[in-house]
Amino acid sequence: MIKWNKLLLITASMGLLAACGNDEEADETVDDSGEVVEEAEETEETEENSDVTTGATQVRVSDEDSLLEGVSDAGAWIIIFEDNVSSDEDLVLTGGFENNNGDAERKLALYEQDADRNVTDTFTLSAPMITIEQESTRLQYGTFEGDVYVDAENFRLVGGTIDGDLIFASEEYEESAEIDDESTITGEIRVD
Repeated sequence: MIKWNKLLLITASMGLLAACGNDEEADETVDDSGEVVEEAEETEETEENSDVTTGATQVRVSDEDSLLEGVSDAGAWIIIFEDNVSSDEDLVLTGGFENNNGDAERKLALYEQDADRNVTDTFTLSAPMITIEQESTRLQYGTFEGDVYVDAENFRLVGGTIDGDLIFASEEYEESAEIDDESTITGEIRVD
């Protein structure tokens, strides 16, 4: 009798561990028999009350309207360009975003890539100025025509060009920035 109770306890424990252990199925609904019924859907209430870190993960930009939405609070952590885009407005890349790993970050992806992540095309974003308010912002490949004002830590320029000045709001922000060897800045780099 004791062996039988231990066997039932072990079997029940294994079933509990199996039900709790796999995060990949966290969005699925399971019925009493253990069969997957359907994936859980977000309700309108959940979407309306979510903040920017749980919203869209990417915005595709092909014109000024999609650009202005992409850099705003309603945008996403990664802004993927599909064409050259220009604006007569000063842009503000707002903060409060997280990448897919939950780290604070925003990325302006001014390029296309193939399945092997080889850059196949680059784009130009033109505006009088862009202000970077998000920490760990990455401007990657392509060209920004205008001045870049960095008001956050850990700005990175990766393989890109700034056709204008790179201005930091503080020495701390300048010291935390990374500009790789493949990048070019045509204007001056300074702290204001």
